[in-house]
Amino acid sequence: MDAQGRGRADDVDPADQWVLNPRTGEYELRLSPSAPQSSVPGPRRSAPDSPAGTDGRNGDAGTARRRTAAPDREVPPQRRRRPEPEEPVPGRRGRRPEKKKSKGKRVLLWTGGSMAFVVLVAGVGGYVYLKHLEGNVSTTDVGTAGSSSFKKDEAFNILIIGTDKRTGEGNEGYGDKGSVGHADTNILLHVAKDRSNATALSIPRDLIVDIPDCETTQEDGTTKVIPGTSGVRFNQSLGDLGRDAGCTMRTVAEATGIKPDHFMMADFNAVKTLTTAVDGVEVCVEHAVDDKKSKLQLPKGESMVEGEKALAFVRTRHAFGNEGDLDRIKVQQQFLGSLMRKMSSGDTLTSPTKLVKLAEAATNALTVDKAIGNVGTLKDIALELKKVPTKNITFTTVPVVDNPAEKVKATVVPNEAKAPQVFEMIVNDISFTEVEQKEKKEKAAVAARLKGAKSEPSEVRVRVLNGGAPAGSAQQELSYLQTEAGVSKSENAGNAPADLPRTTLEYAPDQADQARALAGILGLSGAAMKPGESVTNSQGLPTMTLTLGKDFKGAGVKLDAAVKKPDLDNASTADQKLCAS
Repeated sequence: MDAQGRGRADDVDPADQWVLNPRTGEYELRLSPSAPQSSVPGPRRSAPDSPAGTDGRNGDAGTARRRTAAPDREVPPQRRRRPEPEEPVPGRRGRRPEKKKSKGKRVLLWTGGSMAFVVLVAGVGGYVYLKHLEGNVSTTDVGTAGSSSFKKDEAFNILIIGTDKRTGEGNEGYGDKGSVGHADTNILLHVAKDRSNATALSIPRDLIVDIPDCETTQEDGTTKVIPGTSGVRFNQSLGDLGRDAGCTMRTVAEATGIKPDHFMMADFNAVKTLTTAVDGVEVCVEHAVDDKKSKLQLPKGESMVEGEKALAFVRTRHAFGNEGDLDRIKVQQQFLGSLMRKMSSGDTLTSPTKLVKLAEAATNALTVDKAIGNVGTLKDIALELKKVPTKNITFTTVPVVDNPAEKVKATVVPNEAKAPQVFEMIVNDISFTEVEQKEKKEKAAVAARLKGAKSEPSEVRVRVLNGGAPAGSAQQELSYLQTEAGVSKSENAGNAPADLPRTTLEYAPDQADQARALAGILGLSGAAMKPGESVTNSQGLPTMTLTLGKDFKGAGVKLDAAVKKPDLDNASTADQKLCAS
């Protein structure tokens, strides 16, 4: 075998390389790997018809010689491997060198191996660090009050609770230092299924509610049912009588009809540590502030606050508005919007130091339900929230009015003219903000559906299903259509396979004239009209399908499927830079 050309033979020492000595014109064994090699071809194999033992391999006698490229010169045969001598032979290394690789290959192997090592260390270190962060998070078992897991492909509701608990370094001087921790600041965060929008609904702590019976898990693992209380402040749903965050979640569901899936709770330290982790949050005030009680001092205009100053900003009740809790809520919403912008900004997300500080601050500050009590799930939630554009995150408050039962106005009750619509929009996953691109496409499509000829009511053939409306609604609507609207070719088809948030009308292309006529009778917008395939009624005739959703208001009551934004008492979006007044 050509040892020089291949670098090694199966049983030939790789160090034994035949090279041409330019001074003698003969091939010699060059034992040093650093010796220069000639470009002259190495020993050639004999022709195929060479006699046995003369083909350049060791013959049986071991005495055959190979002809070299230089005339009349012979080269000794290559040697088989021998055991290494105990002492190095002069001029020869003590051990055989490893195969020498090209510079390019060495670079690739080095960088590849280094990267593999870095990835391994990062993976192990990352896992250890995640477990460390997980150890920072406190959890509470809320049982059936919340969901058993977090799902990325669904809308979700998280109740964010800020307590007035005074524990923690530097917090003893704030108000009632013996507080057990009530639900002082409460935000129900709803994130839409398609992540196009989110709503942060503030719930006033002084809102009068009924707190339901609440099953809590004790430290020894046993359960205890805490009796409910009627007509009390919302903030008593946490802390009083041993109530936990699960009780607050149940109270929200009872008062609004919106079931929180999970909760996150933090005390005073959260504001201080989070704002410090991101090197401060920008706030704005219309007038200079000098509040003796909170010790907040700010000049007019924009300022950067962090730590104690940030906590004073969100706690003050005497620097803004009428010094009530509702005005403080507006200031807190503006602050949270600014904090969200700072946390998602480029200088935060690209700074490993800030991200580590933020991770430490957030996990140390949080108490969550067990279903989301691991760092992996909290990371998933954060990534889902990151998908929502800040311009489509609405901050608003439960619409309220002063409690009519009080002479001295200290508490509030839901505004029955506005609050139900707000709750219904959240339950039905409807945005409070305009998602412009989506709306433009929908408007163009639905406008076309309403244009064109309309059939006479007597020609309209439709079956009516109940898909979430109160029991008996399908029959009531059918009676209205037949006796008052002239839609005689209609029938009750029972319950729909699934409940719908909004009423829909499905029809085949050749039923478009009938669909437009029925939409006009019922007050349906083009968004409620769903072109599809033809179905048949009980007589086997082609018919449309009207499915009454949860938005059904009663027989003969016109529906506007394009839900209008309610008149909110106050609202802003996370991308807005507002000044507190």
